[in-house]
Amino acid sequence: MPDRIETPGRRTVIAGLLALPVLHVGRARAQEAGTLRVGDQKGGNQSLILASGVLRESPLRVEWAQFAAAAPLAEALNADAIDIGGIGDAPFAFAHAAGAPIRVVGATRSSGRSTALLVHGDAPYRRFADLKGKRIGTGKGSVGHFLAVAAREQAGLGRRDVQIVFLSPAEAKSAFASRQIDAWSSWGQYVYLAEAQDKARILLDGRSLMSGLSFQAATQPAIAGKRAEITEFLRLWAEALRWGDRNLDRYAQSWARETGVTEEVARRTLDARGFLPVPVDEQVIAAQQRTVDLYTREGLLPAGVDVRGSFDPSFNAYSS
Repeated sequence: MPDRIETPGRRTVIAGLLALPVLHVGRARAQEAGTLRVGDQKGGNQSLILASGVLRESPLRVEWAQFAAAAPLAEALNADAIDIGGIGDAPFAFAHAAGAPIRVVGATRSSGRSTALLVHGDAPYRRFADLKGKRIGTGKGSVGHFLAVAAREQAGLGRRDVQIVFLSPAEAKSAFASRQIDAWSSWGQYVYLAEAQDKARILLDGRSLMSGLSFQAATQPAIAGKRAEITEFLRLWAEALRWGDRNLDRYAQSWARETGVTEEVARRTLDARGFLPVPVDEQVIAAQQRTVDLYTREGLLPAGVDVRGSFDPSFNAYSS
């Protein structure tokens, strides 16, 4: 079981993990007027937008590409294989630091409750400090990774006091179930599936430790050449987010069908997630700088990364 992977420098992010379907998007087709290539993760913006019905009356044509996690989605943005995609604040930090030509054009904020550190139900741990000397599984550069580091810092422990093991969600689930790791820092449906299937217990969650931010990130070519399409997509996305907040039961039913989880897990996930649109403003930029600074202290990002240039507030009409 690997416990380290190479830290990205000023190069492509996590090369080789790019989801293959997006590579088959034809250049001519992708450049059609009114078409936007949108990257997503399962149970993300595609399911929300389709469930809400907001796309039905719009002239916008959306070409969806699904990815297993944020890292390959960021790589697709970096390769100009998609125009825009939903990505959390932590993985965006790595993509920006690696020099990806992308900008945040939209943002949401939640309480952070849907990111959680799980332990086995019969484990004696009651606070993070009890994990000293233990192994925590999570995805490198993920929101789960951020939570584990933030919680460790809050507990006054150093890097050598716990071992963070970098795993994909599927690998982490298996390792947790077989007790190869003592804790799992995860997010969304993985948290509530682990509770239901593996008798996991939430030791702590991201409230007070995380910004709760997630982004829509667009490539610079798309910002220059598809401004109208991006503007329309952000409008629809914000409308769908508000619909989901008002219609949680209907959204959970649709989300459960797409993801294959039970409606109970779907509802708990969506209720905890609770994203709502916010403008790209000074508060958002400052929060992202704090995220980057944490990873710099961890030795995973270079010193001196300034996030300001990675935000484009010119699309903020979506948040009104």
